Amino acid sequence: MEWLNENAQAISAIASICTLFVWVFYAQLLYNGYVRQRRPRVIINRGKGIGVDAICLISNMSSEAIYVQHLVAVLHTKKQSYSLDVVEYQQRGSEQQEGSYRTHQGPLASGDYLNIQSFGDIVNQVKEYWEIDDNLLHEQNTQLEIRVIAIYGSEDMPTGASRSFNLDLDASPNRQLIPASVDTDRLNSRGQRKRVLGWAKEIETHKAR
Repeated sequence: MEWLNENAQAISAIASICTLFVWVFYAQLLYNGYVRQRRPRVIINRGKGIGVDAICLISNMSSEAIYVQHLVAVLHTKKQSYSLDVVEYQQRGSEQQEGSYRTHQGPLASGDYLNIQSFGDIVNQVKEYWEIDDNLLHEQNTQLEIRVIAIYGSEDMPTGASRSFNLDLDASPNRQLIPASVDTDRLNSRGQRKRVLGWAKEIETHKAR
């Protein structure tokens, strides 16, 4: 007791410092949870099957709506990579033939999803646009990458998402389209958003030609 009385001020100071560290720790946990909740989350996945006839689905799992600017398909082959803005391509096609058409460009509410089209149709559109030889598509190590360029909330820099699928048209239907990764790559950091901005500028430059 005498020791406690003699060191009461020091013990009180240490207890106050420990309490401060505990509050800082919990404040950091709350902040990290808030940041994760506010971070945009877009998922690219297959639906109604797992082969090339499967539907390409874009789901917005963010806490707020996103504005989809561009949906880009990139076909990576041994020779080179071929990219195509799917939205722009479909808009051009709809001008040439009448029929029901829903643009995929615009707001996408939280929890909502877009049914783009089948992965096979996307591959055929890239092939038709770039006049790619069939033999090139049947080569090994071919990948189809789907990119989403979007605006989230009031942020100035665009956010993005990307997912690649291994493409093997000579395999059995269940093995023709295999995801290269378990999850969609979220492009939310500052450096990644600059990369997404570069994608958007490249598309707009291509349109102006």
